[in-house]
Amino acid sequence: MPRFAANLSFLYPELPFAERFAAAAADGFGAVEYLFPYDEAPATLAQRLRDHGLRQVLFNAPPGDWAAGERGLAALPGRDAEFMAGIERALDYATALACPRVHVMAGLLPAGADLARHRACFVERLQTAAARAATAGVTLTIEPINPRDMPGYFLTHQAQAHALLDDIGASNVQVQMDLYHAQIVEGDLATRLRRWLPTGRVGHLQIAGVPERHEPDIGEINYPYLFRLIDELGYDGWIGCEYRPRRGAVPGGTSAGLAWRRAREGRAG
Repeated sequence: MPRFAANLSFLYPELPFAERFAAAAADGFGAVEYLFPYDEAPATLAQRLRDHGLRQVLFNAPPGDWAAGERGLAALPGRDAEFMAGIERALDYATALACPRVHVMAGLLPAGADLARHRACFVERLQTAAARAATAGVTLTIEPINPRDMPGYFLTHQAQAHALLDDIGASNVQVQMDLYHAQIVEGDLATRLRRWLPTGRVGHLQIAGVPERHEPDIGEINYPYLFRLIDELGYDGWIGCEYRPRRGAVPGGTSAGLAWRRAREGRAG
């Protein structure tokens, strides 16, 4: 049975971030992920995880100036020192939170970009970061993201990500396969899961309905079928619930929208 992790940057929007851990645990989640941990001290987050019996399974490395619109640095030449400082900071948090993986965002390409130059930069950066992450026992992930939600993002297709893994050549760099993004860009999700999951190079899955990015039982993707297929293919990692609750920030809205998970787990209520 797939193991689901609550993405606390998306779920329980009616609650302050600090209270979302308790809400996720109350709803039966065993693990959490979120975009960034850096607004709080590692010890504070670690205590919150212990208090609620949760595991931290993913967060993002610093992406540059997020508020100004940056979405990662790995494919942007000339940002080497800032990129590695961010990796060091992420690894400090990963160690404190016992988090096994960190997502490294590639960045947005400027108009008319030299794609070969940015690709070479990305490969070199990930090789350097992977060597450092290996000393901390951390796996890095790279994620194709759809250009509708993030125009100009360097990495958009599953095959592109796996080709990059070939060139990076580090066993602790894996693909983060978000089925929401993959459906928008490529579709044919069952075939893509059959192709990529058996390679062992997909380190994390994420889900959301398409097109609105609501609960996975809303929209065009047949998730019950895909969950069965994921089981059949032997995937034993976590599946991040990175969706926006359809009910929005109303009290209990996220919990009320979890019928899809209760049905999958065979639970009533």
